[in-house]
Amino acid sequence: MTEATFRSTQAGPQRALEALATVVIHVAVVALLGLVVVQGWQVFARYVINDSPSWTEPVTLLLLSTAMSMGAAAGVHTHRHFGFFLLAEHLNPLARRVVDALVPLVVASIGAVIAWWGWVLWIDGLHIKAAGAHLPQSVNYLPLSLGGALMVVFALNRLWLVLRPAAIEGDR
Repeated sequence: MTEATFRSTQAGPQRALEALATVVIHVAVVALLGLVVVQGWQVFARYVINDSPSWTEPVTLLLLSTAMSMGAAAGVHTHRHFGFFLLAEHLNPLARRVVDALVPLVVASIGAVIAWWGWVLWIDGLHIKAAGAHLPQSVNYLPLSLGGALMVVFALNRLWLVLRPAAIEGDR
């Protein structure tokens, strides 16, 4: 299998992940804009109208959880998350390759824990209504769970991209 053939067979999944990452970023942006609108309404209603709405706090927490979770997942995809990049640049090539493969595994593990426990907490609180809004008390854990699952997908893709050159060199 040549490198061109290998790349053409993988172009579809990479394009799908790029499209998914774009959607995730747009969801985070919409959540941030919604956060500004809801908080703006809260301030206006409280200090101008003198009638503070009760639904703004739970909605704000949901929007904040959504923006944070989707932003974290997008950061994993774009490789803009926290890292020790200077340290990795000073390692020998083999050690750097090991570190480059280990980091996505750690991120995927953390994302899996977040996804699992976020889902457990979401399901656990479905029957409890949030104060001030017609939402379940645990609604903030759903975006956390989805963000964790997306972190796993994006980190495993990053791992595959790190390990792929070895597969191409082995086929030559």
